[in-house]
Amino acid sequence: MNEARAPEEPVVCARCGKTAESVPVTWTCSVENGRREYFCEECARENIRAIEGRLDSSWW
Repeated sequence: MNEARAPEEPVVCARCGKTAESVPVTWTCSVENGRREYFCEECARENIRAIEGRLDSSWW
């Protein structure tokens, strides 16, 4: 028997608001306080660069 499924809601970037029909493989997911948030490729790259920029040189 085929069951009707509710359509999935579009995915929204938690930082810039960009939307996608489904989660693209290039997006990043973060779980905070039990809530899943997605970040588009551009926002994820900017955030990673900002984190890397604050690391001590001993990490490299």
